Amino acid sequence: MKIGVLTISDRGASGEYEDLSGPVITKIISDNLNWQVSHQAIVPDDVTIIAESLRHWCDQNVQLILTTGGTGFSPRDVTPEATRQVIEREAPGIAEGLRAESLKITKHAMLSRGIAGIRGQTLIINLPGSPKAVRENMQVLLPILPHALELLNNDAGSEQSHRTV
Repeated sequence: MKIGVLTISDRGASGEYEDLSGPVITKIISDNLNWQVSHQAIVPDDVTIIAESLRHWCDQNVQLILTTGGTGFSPRDVTPEATRQVIEREAPGIAEGLRAESLKITKHAMLSRGIAGIRGQTLIINLPGSPKAVRENMQVLLPILPHALELLNNDAGSEQSHRTV
């Protein structure tokens, strides 16, 4: 299983800010699913650079890419736009589920523009940039990730998969 964590942050990419959210994702994935993150990077809030990074990892057969940062209202928050350039199919239920659960904690969840989608056999999910919001969102994702990736990577389209969809 290849897992990627892409942090989107101008300050993080320039070295003036320590990435706190990326390591939180890595630890949660490792501790709860026993998966290891194989790809990790920090890039600036630039649509072209984000999209190129996502495409590159998809081409390397990374099955799951979790982004953190760049999902808010700031003019530099362009992660959803970059993700839309890369995905072939949206997975709106994931983003809706994350926002719905986050709304139980804070009304500011309405300001999240994160999306989720599929490119080939890669699932890409945008997460917020704060470590606290990442922890909350990961608790929502943990129960569905194994099954989502199993369905996505099921080339044969087994009877069992069709019954559970």
